[in-house]
Amino acid sequence: MNFPRLHDWSMSYPEARELQRELAERVVVEDRLPRTVRLVAGVDVSYERHGDLFFAGVVVLSLPDLVVIEEAGASDRVSFPYIPGLLSFRELPVVLAAFRRLRTVPDAVLVDGQGIAHPRRLGIASHLGLWVNLPTVGCAKSRLCGDHTAPGRQRGDVVPLILEGSPVGAVLTTRDNVKPLYISPGHQTDIASSVELVLACGTRYRMPEPTRLAHHLTNRLRIEGTA
Repeated sequence: MNFPRLHDWSMSYPEARELQRELAERVVVEDRLPRTVRLVAGVDVSYERHGDLFFAGVVVLSLPDLVVIEEAGASDRVSFPYIPGLLSFRELPVVLAAFRRLRTVPDAVLVDGQGIAHPRRLGIASHLGLWVNLPTVGCAKSRLCGDHTAPGRQRGDVVPLILEGSPVGAVLTTRDNVKPLYISPGHQTDIASSVELVLACGTRYRMPEPTRLAHHLTNRLRIEGTA
């Protein structure tokens, strides 16, 4: 994939936070998914605990059969520290390197992380969406911010995730009797379309198949030490 450079990565932590506020103004929170989504990519990042070598994986699957079409990986040394709310500045450069190796352009992207369910409304899914100009959805295993009631225990049960009085996502049960996931629009999607896409990518696992397979890919790359 080819895409233009959105910004430089060399900046201070306060500058990164200010950039998030500026970029959040450019995020489109409305459903711009194709009428029929045929290709969905999943994204994940893996690294050794306390290590600085990061591995990113992108897996593209077809819908509705969820067959793997292509996968791409990349690795790089990372110096940006772990700071809550600034995850994309730590992980996104290596994710973008993996995307540049893709030959297939997906219709949508599921990211293991947050979209607009973020203190400055720019989680890694939103940040990625702006870079690659594709519909993206954040699909996180844990809550970063916001409040919600408990969803039901059946697949498809959902409640809103509220931040500062406004809905920023949904808390979705993706499989009967499992912990829910935190779904939030990244870019060019809204809450309803994000939930619908995640459910369309579901199998017998808690995680949607694209991000589940991306997780396995990054772990394999990390164990092999190559990407």
